[in-house]
Amino acid sequence: MTYSGVHALGAVRQLWQLLEPVHAIVYFAPEAYEEAGALGYATDDRWPMYFAFRAAPLGPAEPELVNALFFSISPRMVERYVAQSWHTAPPARVLAARAVAADRSLRALLGERTASPDLAEAAMLARRAAEAAATAGRPLAAANAALPWPDAPHAVLWHAATILREHRGDGHLVALQAHHLDAVESLVLHSGAGAAPAEWFESRQWSADEWNAAGARLAARNLLAEDGTATATGLALRTAVEKLTDELASAPWSALTPQETARLAELLLPPVLDIVGAGLLPTQSTLGIGMKYDYEG
Repeated sequence: MTYSGVHALGAVRQLWQLLEPVHAIVYFAPEAYEEAGALGYATDDRWPMYFAFRAAPLGPAEPELVNALFFSISPRMVERYVAQSWHTAPPARVLAARAVAADRSLRALLGERTASPDLAEAAMLARRAAEAAATAGRPLAAANAALPWPDAPHAVLWHAATILREHRGDGHLVALQAHHLDAVESLVLHSGAGAAPAEWFESRQWSADEWNAAGARLAARNLLAEDGTATATGLALRTAVEKLTDELASAPWSALTPQETARLAELLLPPVLDIVGAGLLPTQSTLGIGMKYDYEG
């Protein structure tokens, strides 16, 4: 496959890296825990809130559907949380609480910046890209894109970031399956390629037997070495997955010129530094955000 998009893949990846913290804060901020707790969700860890907030745009989805779309999380974990989610609160109430959580969290983190012209400009540019995101075959992106747009610029930025990250995530599942990686194999190879230590992926609740069996399958394909690190072949496959993911995520950015995407990246840096500097997000991500890949773009 030859990439022929308007934007360099490096720019597409950079914008994902900048927008991901904007979206993710709703799963970590104390304001988000407060809103989830008010609905009746347990708040001793983030998972009840995570499953409810992220799946709510789908409506009262059954665990089987959520499992298919979240992919890398153990079906047992999905069943444990999703089976109870809509008994605790219906999706419409969860969506309302999620919106309030995003609003409150970003107001607390960004302070006066929420009323700045720069943030309003960033929100406008991100919204243009999000509204250009085609959602065929992208259920999580489509479900979020169908929700009404908020008014406040910081809330617009959060909603745009959410649509774009789910658009990317839906495409990432396509890329993994196109390269014949199942859910556990994708995590084992990702860890072996240096995204994060294996223990960081334990939160997805795959058993040791499932993890080891996936490693054995990867080793049989010459993708994983005996010490658990990715082989040259494994690294090449992982790079191909990320390249295809970036290619599939690039189309919405065609709504902006390269100059406008560069401007958006410039505008996003200060608020993202505020968010990351607050120390609420994990210090190491299983998403592999900081990883570099040797492909042109």
